[in-house]
Order: sequence, then structure tokens, then C-alpha cells
Amino acid sequence: MARAVSMPSWDLFDAQPQSYRDQVLLPSIRARLSVEAGATQGWHRYVGDRGDALGVDRFGALAPGDVVMGEYGFTVENVCKRAHALLR
Repeated sequence: MARAVSMPSWDLFDAQPQSYRDQVLLPSIRARLSVEAGATQGWHRYVGDRGDALGVDRFGALAPGDVVMGEYGFTVENVCKRAHALLR
């Protein structure tokens, strides 16, 4: 089973009751991967110590958008590879 969660605002999510947050991010599921076309900083509080965060923690790439996204690892293949690694 896999679940995709969109979290456009950490503040709004954190303001919700714990029961709601536990329904969205099931505590029993520890294999979590965040995918953020920005910094990974802050995502570890949601993916936990057994999760992974894919993001952009370096700067300076200059190329067409699809090339840059591929270089940063935002490809179907890489996301699947990282998700599968969490399940091992």
C-alpha cells in the first residue's frame, strides 16, 4: 500500500489535532519519502528517522527545467528507487 500526501503548509498541518495528523501520516508507517523541489530542511520531522527526503540542498544549476530537475533526481526512476530502498 502506498499513500501520497500533499502538505502545502506545515503550519496548517501542525495546527490540526493530533488525531487528524495521525490519520494523514499513519504512525505505524515508518517508510516515508518526502519529495520537495526545494530544500529538504524541515522534512525530517515528518518522514522520521527511518524516512528519506528528496530535495534541492545545493544551488548553481543552470539548464532547461527538465534537465535541472533530472540532475537533482526528480525523475520517476529515482523517486521509485528511493521509495523501494525504504521498503527494504
